[in-house]
Amino acid sequence: STVEVLVGLPSLEVVQLLTAGFEYVLPYLPAGVKLCNAAGVHDASTAELAIGLMVSSLRGLDVAARNMVSGTWQHETRPSLADRSVLVLGAGGVGQAIRTRLEPFETTVTMIGRTARTGVHAVSELESLLPTADVVVIAVPLDVTTEGLVDLQFLQRMKAGALLVNVARGRVVATDALIAQLHAGHISAALDVTDPEPLPPDHPLWSCPNLLISPHVGGDTSAFGPRATALVRDQLVRWAAGQDLRNVIPTP
Repeated sequence: STVEVLVGLPSLEVVQLLTAGFEYVLPYLPAGVKLCNAAGVHDASTAELAIGLMVSSLRGLDVAARNMVSGTWQHETRPSLADRSVLVLGAGGVGQAIRTRLEPFETTVTMIGRTARTGVHAVSELESLLPTADVVVIAVPLDVTTEGLVDLQFLQRMKAGALLVNVARGRVVATDALIAQLHAGHISAALDVTDPEPLPPDHPLWSCPNLLISPHVGGDTSAFGPRATALVRDQLVRWAAGQDLRNVIPTP
């Protein structure tokens, strides 16, 4: 793979990723080499998709698309995003971009981050806030503290009929627990990321009720190119001038 090439570059000083995730590079990163991710580059696109998944799921746009194939006119009243209580788990760039885009939808938005600060609740408050949310959006990075965070207990604490939206990483959600709760009819879900990825054709997630899946396309839009180019250009200028680089990931 591309990352395996890193071990054969003795003069390497910096690795600049064009992804927010970086865990896949760590096993191949030579000692002393700086690792920078692309935090911020995907924020607008990922937040946009998160909103799209919410609206599509609540308003049944996936059902309407299927009905077009069969020529079925199915009129029904659906939940609106307006007046919903939305809990955004993850107060970084993507989470904040989601909050900004939710404001015109007349929602009540609650943010949860690692630590409490103005406008953000601490993760220690998650247990009490979770049952109050109509929509729960996962926008956290994948690390040892978040892998499997959305487990059976988490899902069972969600309000009956609530919507789970994951635009983070598939492994943040315990897939088997999610499948069980979807079949039980406790919640619905909209996923841009899954575990595993890519999702095999025979995987049980595909046949779950009340589930909308997109194939990890959160950051893959026309907005990516200009933002990625601007980041790389700025990093090169900083590196040449001996200045601090952006988005440096702490490594062992």
